[in-house]
Amino acid sequence: MDLSTVAAAIAVMGAAIGAGVGNGLIISKTIEGISRQPELDGRLTGKMFIGVALVEAMPIIAVVIAFMAMFANN
Repeated sequence: MDLSTVAAAIAVMGAAIGAGVGNGLIISKTIEGISRQPELDGRLTGKMFIGVALVEAMPIIAVVIAFMAMFANN
């Protein structure tokens, strides 16, 4: 195992942890907003899904970059 594999694993791990924290914050604030104003349920849920999708793009991009870094030397 070479260092590019270790670096790729660390990068993907950091992106996954960041996405997990980000998704948790987005969802918790959405639930908090719905509990304060239940009539905005549909609007807040739609915006939550957009936010979660944008946050989930980060680990996908990190995996692509990690694969590029792993196989750049070969």
